[in-house]
Amino acid sequence: MADPVQPTNVAMAVAASALQAQQARMRVIAENLANADSTSQTAGGDPYRRQVPVFSPKLVGGGGQGAAQGVSMSRVVSDQSDFTTEYAPGHPGADAKGYVKLPNVDPLMEALDMQEAQRAYQANLNVIETARQMDASTLTILTK
Repeated sequence: MADPVQPTNVAMAVAASALQAQQARMRVIAENLANADSTSQTAGGDPYRRQVPVFSPKLVGGGGQGAAQGVSMSRVVSDQSDFTTEYAPGHPGADAKGYVKLPNVDPLMEALDMQEAQRAYQANLNVIETARQMDASTLTILTK
């Protein structure tokens, strides 16, 4: 018979997977913010296209009874929403009519997404800290 996995270890494994996913999400958001003003340098070309993280369930915490559903960022996809245009005939990326395509990145939305990712990251850190405290309390009780 296999040793049962402690519930706190499973909770830490699930929270750790969420930490990794949120960290990856924050990197994607930072890339979007960094490229919010990146236009094409060729006439009529497309500017930077916003990237969106895609999450999927992931088995964590070992196999068998100790397994639980965590999360991972499985891939990054391009946001297919329309670009906006701005009249700038002297810009190297302007089309024949003088319009330049601007990235489909909204800095305000990216800032809100970043804040949400940071809060989710902090919540998962709290889960890990609580699980550690529970383990420490259990050890204290067992040594008495």
